[in-house]
Amino acid sequence: MIYEKLQRKAVLVLFSVGAVPLLLATGCTTKNYVRSQTEPLIQHTNELDDATAKNNRDLHNVDQRAQTGIQEAQSSANHASQQANTASQAADQAHQSAEEAINQADSLKSVVANLDSYNQVAETSVHFGFNKAVLTREDKAMLDDFAAQMSGAKGYILEVTGGTDSTGPAAYNYDLSQRRARSVVQYLAAKYGVPPHKFYLIGIGKDKEVASNHTAAGRAENRRVTIQLLTNTTGQEPTAPAQTSMLHSPTQQ
Repeated sequence: MIYEKLQRKAVLVLFSVGAVPLLLATGCTTKNYVRSQTEPLIQHTNELDDATAKNNRDLHNVDQRAQTGIQEAQSSANHASQQANTASQAADQAHQSAEEAINQADSLKSVVANLDSYNQVAETSVHFGFNKAVLTREDKAMLDDFAAQMSGAKGYILEVTGGTDSTGPAAYNYDLSQRRARSVVQYLAAKYGVPPHKFYLIGIGKDKEVASNHTAAGRAENRRVTIQLLTNTTGQEPTAPAQTSMLHSPTQQ
């Protein structure tokens, strides 16, 4: 009995002494395992942080380039707008100068001295749609035929008379008849180089009908511009009467 008790104690002592290295070995194994599992995660996390930082830098650079591009585009747009405004102002001034050079009056006698010395050598008319002042292809063809008769003419003037039908108020029709007459003037001046001072533009609105306004056909006839080519029998350029200091159109009365 005593021998068996001593033997069990010896076994327990031996077991206790051997367990310490075993436990130490087991603890080291656990730490190595944890380290092997966590180090890739830490490395991956660091890589994600680096990638995020790089993306932020790239986004910042892209934003800076975009802002620079927007500023440059805005500057170019402002410059182009300024140039367009300058060109528009120059065009307006040129158009105004041309408008001032075109004689406008309520009758040809009020602006041309010695009108009796002028003979009519050609006449044509173009017609417009309702409330329109734009030349059609047929209108331009008629004006081309008319312009051929101006070749070689000396001391000539062009009386351009715009008219309307009876629809609408008088003031509006005066303006419409002027716009129709101007479309003819602009076409002849642009295509055939007729100087502005050769034109005598008259807008009579609905004051003088050439056909009855009671029918559609008659109203279509009244929506017209009549162009007369008058030449001076002496071959001299027309001169304005001395008492005429300012030309005006019916819309300005």
